[in-house]
Amino acid sequence: MKFLDQVKIYIQAGDGGAGSVSFRREKYVEFGGPDGGDGGDGADVIVEALENLNTLIDFRYQQHFKAEKGHHGMGKGRNGAKGKLMLIKVPVGTQILDENKEIVLADMIKPGQQFIIAKGGKGGRGNSHFKSSTNQAPRYAEQGRKGEEKWVWLRLKLIADVGLVGLPNAGKSTFLAASSQARPKIADYPFTTLHPQLGVVDIDDRQFVLADIPGLIEGAHEGAGLGDRFLGHIERCAVLIHLIDGTQENIIDAYKTIRGELKAYSPLLAKKLEIIVINKIDALSETDIQTKQQELRQKTRKKVWVVSAVAGLGMKVLLRHIIDVVIQQKQIAVENSVQNSL
Repeated sequence: MKFLDQVKIYIQAGDGGAGSVSFRREKYVEFGGPDGGDGGDGADVIVEALENLNTLIDFRYQQHFKAEKGHHGMGKGRNGAKGKLMLIKVPVGTQILDENKEIVLADMIKPGQQFIIAKGGKGGRGNSHFKSSTNQAPRYAEQGRKGEEKWVWLRLKLIADVGLVGLPNAGKSTFLAASSQARPKIADYPFTTLHPQLGVVDIDDRQFVLADIPGLIEGAHEGAGLGDRFLGHIERCAVLIHLIDGTQENIIDAYKTIRGELKAYSPLLAKKLEIIVINKIDALSETDIQTKQQELRQKTRKKVWVVSAVAGLGMKVLLRHIIDVVIQQKQIAVENSVQNSL
């Protein structure tokens, strides 16, 4: 399935049905009077978040969504039926933005969550509503109101607990494959990952969701390489794993490059809790491992983990630490949300 995380669609709610101009005509009823029914309301357009979707690819083939109009009113006081609502299904994690991408109209982060993106028009009143002492036989009725119509953007941000960042060929895809059942493309050339990948990591009867995004290079925030478009997929993550290729000569520069791109994209993203990991230690001597680990620790003043994803060295210990951190961050988030609601 092709990955698509951003699409522009046109939404049109149903117009309201027109009211009816009608008069009661029955034998032996001399003054029947108006009996025109009301028009039905136009249908709303509703967006619903579903768990079993993970891409917006369906919207590549359909960009226009129009809800049913309300039915017109009829004689004998019969009201028109309401239009049938239009339900648009999107993956959990989809944001709905206005046409200019400046305002987030809704953030669909829970399965089953619904949002009325466009309201249908009100049906018009029939002529029976306009009868008065001075106008016993009104010969007019209301037309239905127009339904809302607009262009909106759908932007998917994956729901993951942990995000994996690093330069191309840092071994992110191998790390994802070694720690989960995901099977991303793995090769010995840059940018083998062309779109985000998700994997569920199981460790000691506990699990977390890991997201791997395409590698960043210097200048990604200006469009270099694959750019920074996919960084939005890790904005929801509680923790970032910064994976560094241990076989590089200058791992400090590699670290600075990614940190610079994260800050250029979003200061909030750069402030997320970071776990620094040196990968590919199976290709290094013990002396080189210790030297590079110490260099990075002195530079960052953080603990530096060392693993080999391809050989499985150090992976279990690291994954146990990651899930402990994820659980801790979730507890902090819950406590903050409770305090904010008080």
